[in-house]
Amino acid sequence: MTEPRHVRPYGDTTGDGMVQVSFTLPVPPGPRAEAAAALFAQKMGLDPTFVVHAKGIGERFTFFVVYGRSAVILDLDEVQVIEREFPLLTAKEVNLEVRSRLKRRMVIVGATVGTDAHTVGLDAILNVKGFAGEKGLESYRELRVVNLGAQVDATELVRRAVDERADALLVSQVVTQRDAHLQHVREVAAALDAGWPAGAARPLLLVGGPRFDPSAAASMGADRVFTKGTTPREVASYLVHTLGLPAASGSHRRSARVSA
Repeated sequence: MTEPRHVRPYGDTTGDGMVQVSFTLPVPPGPRAEAAAALFAQKMGLDPTFVVHAKGIGERFTFFVVYGRSAVILDLDEVQVIEREFPLLTAKEVNLEVRSRLKRRMVIVGATVGTDAHTVGLDAILNVKGFAGEKGLESYRELRVVNLGAQVDATELVRRAVDERADALLVSQVVTQRDAHLQHVREVAAALDAGWPAGAARPLLLVGGPRFDPSAAASMGADRVFTKGTTPREVASYLVHTLGLPAASGSHRRSARVSA
């Protein structure tokens, strides 16, 4: 059976267009707040709408879950995603490639930056325990990992990367209020521009977190964005993939150093 080109959301029956949305309004809980939520959903294009859950948050705010029908029909030909352009390698294959092509261990420095104190994503990729049944990069014999932990200043991250002669920086960001994750990554990219030794091959800047857009890497000054569900194996495979790519002049792509 072939996949249909035009689709609608599924709620109670196939193609009925029913969706569920949640949001908070700065309105005290009560009948007026629920009516406001229903009106807001209608203005979003849902018709009919049903407020299925309302809960006061303090005295001034109310959280809602609204169920309603959307008239939107999606053309799947318009959907664009960034496809993985490199093969997934085993740990043994990664180690072999690094050893044979770099002639030394690859150095990776990772941290969460700025005010972000969340290290779950960072540790899932770097720590030996890993994620999704895969061991982290610390378990790879030919990778040397320096995990700086949480709330690291961008300038300090780059300084440490210079000291370690890093081939790659891994920046994990979870906090997204007021686009803090984007700002922190830009700060790291700017610190790299200002602090990396002139003439030295710059490290890759890899970014991970649940709210990043993979297509926005270049606009942040990063080389690659990894989103929710990324495994250590995927990151390691990408690092090996970049060993065969020359630095692109005028872009943010950086080749890994090949000198000891």
